[in-house]
Parts: sequence; structure tokens; C-alpha cells
Amino acid sequence: MNSDRDELLGLPEPWPAPAKLNLCLHIVGQRDDGYHLLQSAMQLIDLCDELQFYKRPPGVIERVGGNADIPAESDLIVRAARLLATRYEVFDGVGIEIHKRIPIQGGLGGGSSDAATVLVALNYLWRMDLKIEDLAAVGLALGADVPIFVRGCSAWAEGVGERLTPVDFPERVYLVVKPQAGVSTAAVFQDPELTRNSPVTTIRDFLAGGGRNDCAPVVRKRSGEIAEALDWLDEFGEARLTGSGACVYVAMPDDATARRAAARVPARWTGYVVRGLNRSPLLDRLAHEAG
Repeated sequence: MNSDRDELLGLPEPWPAPAKLNLCLHIVGQRDDGYHLLQSAMQLIDLCDELQFYKRPPGVIERVGGNADIPAESDLIVRAARLLATRYEVFDGVGIEIHKRIPIQGGLGGGSSDAATVLVALNYLWRMDLKIEDLAAVGLALGADVPIFVRGCSAWAEGVGERLTPVDFPERVYLVVKPQAGVSTAAVFQDPELTRNSPVTTIRDFLAGGGRNDCAPVVRKRSGEIAEALDWLDEFGEARLTGSGACVYVAMPDDATARRAAARVPARWTGYVVRGLNRSPLLDRLAHEAG
């Protein structure tokens, strides 16, 4: 953790990095380079990691504390800061501290969101004045999910996830459950049974009739525990997988109902009551910093 001698860059309030849910995930093709072509409704949620930024000597970019199991050199928050500095020849230093709330490898986009918050915050704190399109391009080099968090709004995603159309989805309450099991995204997308030819749809058709997650049948086959979590959540509504898992979720009628259901989540799993957002709290934090 940070020492008393660390001096913050900017105001003391932390910078949020919100998670997301895939309200649908359709795989509509595959490129020659192996990347899958997707259509996905991606909604931000109010489950957030928090980041702080500290002054460092010129050229020093480092993680403060953090998960010792993840080498700093491969941590997305460090990689994001270094890529931004290298691409735009910035020589400022920074120490980055993160308080994780979003479960790791859950399909909630936590790592991508953390990287996006680093890009947005440092663009301001380093006085770079880059346009949002420039930051999104840097983010895409780090991962296909980073641009949606940089842009800060829920969206309909196409291509490999980089073509974004902002959409205001109903801001519903969800119960999210994280089983202990993990899922290899690469293994799911390499599975020969994965659907890769879903019909191309439209935002209007999704909003009118809903969608599905094409990864779910493969994940069910690969993980009995995730299949069990989906079946358990089906008691409360239509349970869904987000991303390639491992988190599953269900829309609830209201906060009180969601909290009653969360109290029944088996002890071996972790439950989260969250609300869908169409505007990222990162944008509000940036406005607060700018005064």
C-alpha cells in the first residue's frame, strides 16, 4: 500500500473503474487471423475497482502494492501507463495503486476497465489533452474491451468489440454470482462446438426480443460448477453468462428482491447486487477533477 510519503496526483477521491455485463454475446463469424466477429450489448454496472495515482520521478511508472501473484510488468494498469507514455513520448512518472472489487477472470471486464481508467486519468493528470478517439485507439491495443470503458457509456459492440454504438439500456438491478470455477477464454473460443455463425441482428431487434450468449453452451459443458450456478439462478429469472464467464447473473425486479436472493447464494460462491449504468462514474470523476 502507499506510504505516508506518497503524494497524490490530483484530488484525493479515487478514480473508479466500473465492471460490465454482456446482456447478449452473439458470435457471427471469424476473421482469417482467428479473431471472432461479435455482436454484444454491453452495459456498465456500479461494481467498481478504485485507483489512485501518486507522483513519481520522471520516467518511473510502477504499481503500488497490488496482487503479488501478477508480475507488475504484465499488469494491465502498468502496461496501459507505459504504452500511453511511449506512444506519446511522455516522460512523467506515476505510481498506481488499485483496490480490487471486481472479481478476476469473471467476464466482467475488470482488467480492461482498470486499464481504461489509467488512460483517462493520466491523460488529464499528465495534461496530455488527447481526444477520446486517441485514448480508445491506445486502449484497443491493450484489449478489445478497453475502448468501451474509455468512452464511458454502455454500447452495442460489433467487429471484434471495437465498433461501438452508444445505447441507453434499461438500468435494471442484477444479482451477479461468481462461482469458484475459472474459465479459459481462449479454450472457449477454440472449442469446436462453439457457435460461430449466429445470424447478424440489429440493436432494435435485440431491444425488442433479447438475445443470448453463444459461449454459454460451451461453458456449461466445460464447467459443472458454472452450469450449477446458472441452474440455481434460473429460480429467479432467466440466468445468463457474462462474457465467457465465470460470472453469471439474472435481472431482478428491484433492489430489495435482489438482496433477499443474494442472502441465499451458497456460501461457496460470491454474490453481488449491482445496478446497470449507461454513463460511467469515471466521467463524473473526471468532471470533478476538472472542477
